[in-house]
Amino acid sequence: MQDFLVKEIITDNIKPEIDYIGFDKSYSLKACDKFNYKNLKIFGLTPAQANILKQTALTVGADCATHRDVITGKIEKSDCILGGNISQLRTIAEKLKYQPFGLKKLGEKITLNTQKISKTKIMGILNITEDSFSDGGEYLDTTKAFEHLKEMINDGADIIDIGAESTKPYSEPVPDAVQLERLLPVLELVKKEKIKIPISIDTRSAQVAEKTINAGASIINDVSGMTYDWCMADVVAKYNVTVIIQHSKGSPKNMQDSPIYKNLMDDIFFDFIHQLNFAEEKGIGKDKIIIDPGIGFGKTREHNFEIIKRLEEFNRFGCPLMIGVSRKSLLDMPGEDNFMKDIFTLSLNTLAIERHVDIIRVHNVKLHKKLIDMLEK
Repeated sequence: MQDFLVKEIITDNIKPEIDYIGFDKSYSLKACDKFNYKNLKIFGLTPAQANILKQTALTVGADCATHRDVITGKIEKSDCILGGNISQLRTIAEKLKYQPFGLKKLGEKITLNTQKISKTKIMGILNITEDSFSDGGEYLDTTKAFEHLKEMINDGADIIDIGAESTKPYSEPVPDAVQLERLLPVLELVKKEKIKIPISIDTRSAQVAEKTINAGASIINDVSGMTYDWCMADVVAKYNVTVIIQHSKGSPKNMQDSPIYKNLMDDIFFDFIHQLNFAEEKGIGKDKIIIDPGIGFGKTREHNFEIIKRLEEFNRFGCPLMIGVSRKSLLDMPGEDNFMKDIFTLSLNTLAIERHVDIIRVHNVKLHKKLIDMLEK
């Protein structure tokens, strides 16, 4: 009797394996979609919508889990979990174009969840603060700050994020005037030296945002998700700059006072939906939005690691995804030495890159540039 040998393949790039067994190379790239499996959670379908979705999935060999009473019609709404390979999901999306009850729009959302992922970029952190948890006080001097900015660019940063207010747990707000006194001299040097890469300003203040945009900044990184200062969205829309909308629960002064979620990933998901809708109402297009799930901002250690494990769930809003884990104490990185913390940061960002995060926000740019180059090779 023949002894069959069977081995599971665990890879995010199946093409070399397909080519290796002698598959037709002219078709192998397209065939990869049949070996890439995804589960999509779809919220609040009517029984009619859920039944059509399930039957459409079954016609292509995929499946869709629904509430048990969808078939009886005893419920008004059901969340659904649609599972299939990329090829099947795209076929389902195409078929939904011709179905009633607004399912064409659902098909468009499913298509969005099958798109290719871009290369991870590096955002270098420049803290011009007195009390940042990692490097507070090191770069208050404008010359030192600018030298560090240039060093990070030489090390491979794609974006520089400059902040003049620490938002670590239990920190106090920094007045706008103080932030601007720290930020504007650095931006003047950036302009004078003709630095070309995008400059992001880490601030919750609309006034600071407006003045730094006028001084050359092209990205605003608002850890409050444009909720701390309600004029922020108007400023972002007025100047048509990119904004990073971060998820946070509470303010830095209280965000770590026993944060509780009903369903962590769903709660963050719906908060992002609300924030994106608010941005759209203010005239901010999705092409100008980056989202950040906010590691350490109103989350326990367990919450943080659950987010890191499930980062790909945030990849499909139609916006780039950023994550900032660098040297954060809530991840329990051992020791006081920043280099050791960078090693642990590197490990977590390896997981983030494998989960197709678009931007990693880090202190040690050189180390992460080497990581990305190595993973690409």
